[in-house]
Amino acid sequence: MKVTRSAALIAIPLASALTLSACGSDDSSGEKSSKGGTHTVKTANGDVKVPNDPKRVVVLDTAELDSAITLGVKPLGATTAQPGKPFLSYLPKDKVKGIQNVGVIAQPSMEKVAALKPDLILTNKERDADRYDELSKIAPTVMTKTTGYPWKENFQVHADALGKKAEAKKVLADYRAHTEKVTDAVGGKDKAAKIETSVIRFQEGADTRIYGHKAYVATLLKDVGLGRPKVADQAKAYNGLAMDVSPEQVDKGDADVVFYTSYGDTKKSGEQKAVKSPLWKNMRAVKDKKAFHVEDELWIQGIGYTAANKILDEMEDDLTK
Repeated sequence: MKVTRSAALIAIPLASALTLSACGSDDSSGEKSSKGGTHTVKTANGDVKVPNDPKRVVVLDTAELDSAITLGVKPLGATTAQPGKPFLSYLPKDKVKGIQNVGVIAQPSMEKVAALKPDLILTNKERDADRYDELSKIAPTVMTKTTGYPWKENFQVHADALGKKAEAKKVLADYRAHTEKVTDAVGGKDKAAKIETSVIRFQEGADTRIYGHKAYVATLLKDVGLGRPKVADQAKAYNGLAMDVSPEQVDKGDADVVFYTSYGDTKKSGEQKAVKSPLWKNMRAVKDKKAFHVEDELWIQGIGYTAANKILDEMEDDLTK
């Protein structure tokens, strides 16, 4: 969701002691067979052997951090979403306390990562494809192809790598029950399908974004069974993620219900000006008091089941007002 930032990396000689020497038998099924040993995980870079019970995990993107926290694993180190900012605020404070900041997404400090002597690194090719060889010299590195929309499939890869496949099954069952609860709360499947729901993001330094079907948050709307406005079908940019519009076109995102947020300062993103404009005030969602401001770190930047369950709670509360 954020533009990938590139940075020149300083070459670091990596001591062989940092390279994981796997011992024990391999379990290619991906199930944790014992406390020791390794198993094979299918990744975007091919099969990777990882410890059955990794203890020193480093994660390099928000989805990977959410997955670890969801599965009861506290990483030793993680990247942040923005420079100078702490870990995303929706994550439980006690769950992220003590995690070392190893840089910003797509700009991890290789020195900091190596210094933690991890036995497993989780990331994705969208952020760190060009660092795979370096990361793999530090520890077994499990990469998914991308982040965002395929978050459920990525979560399964993370669970496999962390040796938490059994725990993942419960997470999925709880999530399905949660989405059904929200559907019931808004009046059932038929009524939910008739509620056209839009998501708009004002962005500091960029155009306003109206989200399409291949956004993380769109999958939650779909799972609840909510309808989408026609503009969602037209949001084809970024592989179906969204449509960028000028502030004068924000009403293209109108629907029965609008969830809106800002990336960056609300003054600089244009949100403050937009919501005071006649254009905004004439949108039907606004007139019906069905336009809800939501937190960007949770609804857009946070990707995973911990974020999803918090979003579902907020969604139910707003939709039943």
